[in-house]
Amino acid sequence: MFFPFSYNEPLFRPPSEARSLIFQVTIGCSQNSCGFCGMYKMKRFSCRPVNEILTEIESIPASHRPLVQRVFLGDGDGLVYPQEDLIVILDRLAQTFTNLTRVGAYASPNSLTSKTLAELSELRGKKLRILYFGLESGDPDTLLVANKGFTPEQMLALCKKARAANLKLSITAILGLAGRKRSSEHAQATATWINALSPEYFSLLTMFRRHNDAYFEKIEPLSHGEVLEEALAVVRDLHPQGTILRSNHVSNSLNLAGRYPRDREAIIAQAEAALQQARRHPRWFNEVPDYEETVF
Repeated sequence: MFFPFSYNEPLFRPPSEARSLIFQVTIGCSQNSCGFCGMYKMKRFSCRPVNEILTEIESIPASHRPLVQRVFLGDGDGLVYPQEDLIVILDRLAQTFTNLTRVGAYASPNSLTSKTLAELSELRGKKLRILYFGLESGDPDTLLVANKGFTPEQMLALCKKARAANLKLSITAILGLAGRKRSSEHAQATATWINALSPEYFSLLTMFRRHNDAYFEKIEPLSHGEVLEEALAVVRDLHPQGTILRSNHVSNSLNLAGRYPRDREAIIAQAEAALQQARRHPRWFNEVPDYEETVF
């Protein structure tokens, strides 16, 4: 499908938004100081003028409009867009794409702080249905090193506000983020946080190099085997209700999938089997993952 507008590259979106039409309502991320994240370091954050977004929406050929069922609002923090103008954009999306079923966006703690419960509920009524939120860790010490800027308790309260507005949440955490020093605390606290929220979706990815070398100097990176041990520790402590788990990011060596609580024991068994298999290959077990993204 050809679109008569271009993106400010690089463009990122969640795996589940692969078939979505993307409009960049912001450039970069409003919370662009997390030490582990190299996604938007090349961009200065800004909200694009609403008229530019409306022009792009109108530029989609009429013959293509019925094909659009999902829209994703980039860049890294679409929810932070000013409320009044965001309503205008959502209304125009619904008017233009008559088969639109949902709109999604990344949400940072900053953007959730900027919206009241009433405002989030208003957005939900305009077909904004899912927010993608990076928890990274439930451990406060790990978040401090990562320079997340918010405590686990603050982020839990913000996410509960979004849930109160009937918005679906897809939460991500990062295996290996704490390094060896606090791996156990990181795993346990992250599972406890997820149990307290029971989000619709919970995804694990593994710490990898992407323009974040300075962060790797702050931690002692986990080996392949230690990442598997940390993943097993997380899933052993998970007891959410109605949460779908995924660990299908390209950085992961272990692909887990299932629904809690139905598939909990099967997920644990799969992680245990993977760890046992890894221990049969000590060289690989003790190697630090070398996955790296070097191109923006």
